[in-house]
Amino acid sequence: MALTLTTPNTVLGVLSPKSQTAHLATNLVTVVLGSLVLALSARISVPVMPIPVTLQTLAVAALAAAFGWRIAVATVALYIVEGLAGLPVFATGGGMDYILRPSFGFILGYLPMAYIIGRAADLGASGRIVLLFGAMLLGDAVLFAFGFAWLLIVANLIVQSGAALPGWLDATNLIATAWNGAVAPFILWDVLKMAFAAVSVVGVWKLLPKQA
Repeated sequence: MALTLTTPNTVLGVLSPKSQTAHLATNLVTVVLGSLVLALSARISVPVMPIPVTLQTLAVAALAAAFGWRIAVATVALYIVEGLAGLPVFATGGGMDYILRPSFGFILGYLPMAYIIGRAADLGASGRIVLLFGAMLLGDAVLFAFGFAWLLIVANLIVQSGAALPGWLDATNLIATAWNGAVAPFILWDVLKMAFAAVSVVGVWKLLPKQA
């Protein structure tokens, strides 16, 4: 039981081999491949300042729903480690200096997002589109909270440093800066991405053989 990282309520849990050794190996490979999917989704981006538009929220939601929370969180954690180690897996590169980038709050927020959506899938939401979509919206809302808070902190640090202010930063209203930079441009697109991810995962789930 200690090595059981997936549940039969998820796509990965259904497709994983039953042998304990093969099951563990499959999970490890899945985590690595999942981190590569996240890296690829980061590179498909529109360079909007201060935070680019990417397909990462779609990727995180779909992977979490398909994997369950344990594998999903491990996948996101590996992705973050890869990026901070210097691999160019984030939207505009990698390295420890990314911690002070305006977008890093979203990168951290992928962890609770993956947990919330993956947990819902583990509890049986994979075949129930309304529940899965609701979990995705909740996870996305938590992600936005991380992104908003981080951008607010970074904007304040820039103002306090006395450095030249970037065009996206309004020193007279940091709350509006964080809202307009981390939340407002993404809400509609993320609702659409969550809907697409939910429909896709539920569609795959319905094609799988029924479990006893």
